[in-house]
Amino acid sequence: MKKTIVSGLTLMILSGMMAFAVGTDKTIENLKAAFKGESTASAKYAAFAEQAKKENLPQIASMFEATSRAEAIHAANHKTVLEKLGQKMDPVKPEFTVNTTKDNLQAAIEGETYEMTKMYPDFIASAKSEEAQGAVKSFRWAMDTEKKHQLIYQNALNALNANKVETLSKVYWVCPKCGNTYDVAKPEASCAFCSTKSDKYIKFGK
Repeated sequence: MKKTIVSGLTLMILSGMMAFAVGTDKTIENLKAAFKGESTASAKYAAFAEQAKKENLPQIASMFEATSRAEAIHAANHKTVLEKLGQKMDPVKPEFTVNTTKDNLQAAIEGETYEMTKMYPDFIASAKSEEAQGAVKSFRWAMDTEKKHQLIYQNALNALNANKVETLSKVYWVCPKCGNTYDVAKPEASCAFCSTKSDKYIKFGK
């Protein structure tokens, strides 16, 4: 009888572990995809910043430097959640193309639009269904930031097309915890996404 009870308990524990592993399969897959995407975006925007410098567009260069750091923060957050789920990420080899700054801005707008309207909403829905709250938070921070990036890029493209680049912000700020990005001279006292104090923000431009 005792042996039967122990065997039953063991089976229940193993079943629970299997259910947990299977239950987060989609979220793990999405986290890995998001990590790869954000790592690539970070490298790509850093390269776009260098191209903007070559075209004597320092304000757009600072903008891309800021968004590059934000994407790196998103990637790091996704990686942290993966590690908590017992997963390990292989190194990512970013692949992208650098064109003119005008073309780069258009490509950035398209990428952010996809992430904020399709990719992250789908990832969040899956993570919620699998009760992976850490992933939900990491995905949401990234999605909400991409919405701001898309607008920042669109404003930059509009200014470039109108020959009014000088009207763009000269300073950008990035929250080191969630990647939230500000294109103002003085940001709010604490991050709207994660409540990090503004004295912790990373500054780009001058």
